[in-house]
Amino acid sequence: MAGTGKSTISRTIALELAEKKRLAASFFFTRGKKDVSHSGMFFTTIAAQLAISLPVLRASISDAIDNNAHIFKQGPREQWNQLILNPLKNAPTQSIQLVVVIDALDECDSMEDIQLILQLLEEAKDLAAVRIKIFLTSRPEVHIFDGFRQLSGEAYQDFILHHISLDTVNRDISTFFVRGLSPLKAKYGLGTPWPDERIIEQLVEKAAGLFIYAATTLRFIRDGINGPEEQLSLVLTATKSSLSATEHLDGVYTTLLQHSVLGKRGYQECEQLAEWFKQVVGSIVVMFNMMPARNLAQLLQISFSMVSRTLNSLRSVLHVPENESQPVRLFHLSFHDFLLDSQRCSDSRFQIDEKERHTSLFRRCMEHISQLQENICDLWGPGVLITEIPDDTIQKSIPPHVQYACRYWLDHWRLGNLVEEDIKTIRQFLEQHFLHWLEGLSLIREVSNGAHMIIALEEILSVSCNAYLVYRENSIDLKTGTIGEL
Repeated sequence: MAGTGKSTISRTIALELAEKKRLAASFFFTRGKKDVSHSGMFFTTIAAQLAISLPVLRASISDAIDNNAHIFKQGPREQWNQLILNPLKNAPTQSIQLVVVIDALDECDSMEDIQLILQLLEEAKDLAAVRIKIFLTSRPEVHIFDGFRQLSGEAYQDFILHHISLDTVNRDISTFFVRGLSPLKAKYGLGTPWPDERIIEQLVEKAAGLFIYAATTLRFIRDGINGPEEQLSLVLTATKSSLSATEHLDGVYTTLLQHSVLGKRGYQECEQLAEWFKQVVGSIVVMFNMMPARNLAQLLQISFSMVSRTLNSLRSVLHVPENESQPVRLFHLSFHDFLLDSQRCSDSRFQIDEKERHTSLFRRCMEHISQLQENICDLWGPGVLITEIPDDTIQKSIPPHVQYACRYWLDHWRLGNLVEEDIKTIRQFLEQHFLHWLEGLSLIREVSNGAHMIIALEEILSVSCNAYLVYRENSIDLKTGTIGEL
């Protein structure tokens, strides 16, 4: 399945299947969120859910883990065969047909993994004892189509959302607006009828078949700083009817930002608010893993009140949980794409320079990990197992924003603007805190990623040294931590 609105549809289907006890498992890929932006936990998550929904599989899955204690660290093919395919093949015959829901495959960060996942899932068509269907959604990207083209014709059926009759889509969007706006009439004492049919028709026309337009518009009207009538008026006058669907959506985003972030404030205050927006929301847009607002403020080294004020003005496009321990996230990837595209985001006050944001986050990360110290958790002796250390001890000594810095500083540097001064900062960090960083990674159970980072860093620094002539006299050997001649 491809097209706008796929995530809403897949989640609705998953809920309905769960109510009918036909949901075998589900996985929702989300770009920028640590555990669900890649395939590392895909098959293990599916296997764990299968063990719950199909009790007859529990013994087989448990045996597979007992026979291979390292299965969770192995590749997708081994996990698929041992944790899912073989248990399903050996299961007693089941009369019910179950469904696995996989949402937003295009948001998996590896094209190779996407194609491998499709190839492995195809093998489920030959199962006899347990009948499994897989409901998968994705944007229509080239490498996704390539992956499907490599499958046999009987393995799948595609259903393209934008091939649905526009009349059918418009009826659904009209119903969505009516049901979403009607409760505001009683809440705010608005006249009857409100909204009238003409207004609904205008909103449907502007949506141009995009459910994300409808959802964003509804949140803007419902949660805006002004009353719903004024918010609705802003939407209706924001864009011309002759624009494309994407241009309508961009117009809504621009109107939303101008009125929710800036409002009717003076020039200097607007400039300050726009700068806060770029720091806070710009960071959220490019970060590799989302975090709660308070931890975000700590990572960026700015006040929590500044972060909170910025986020609270953008509840139409950002999910800002009432529970402060939950991460802030974007409602839809289209807002991410809009902010990073200068052709779409026409108001320069909100344009996000991706490289600049990555560079800024790299520097904040370096400041945090440069505070790491030996035996940061004050352990009672050498050889202590990670499992023996209370989790709250680790969280207190290495809080979430420092954990993020340990894990992602190199990724931000690679995607930022490389300058000589930053390479000198990295060299100084490695000379003084290399072992402290490795200790921190081991405590947060990211040491395997640290090994990959070291290899990548060694390659990058080798190239960078030639480019900037930074290490003309000495270079650091990342494997030994020693200084030697080039």
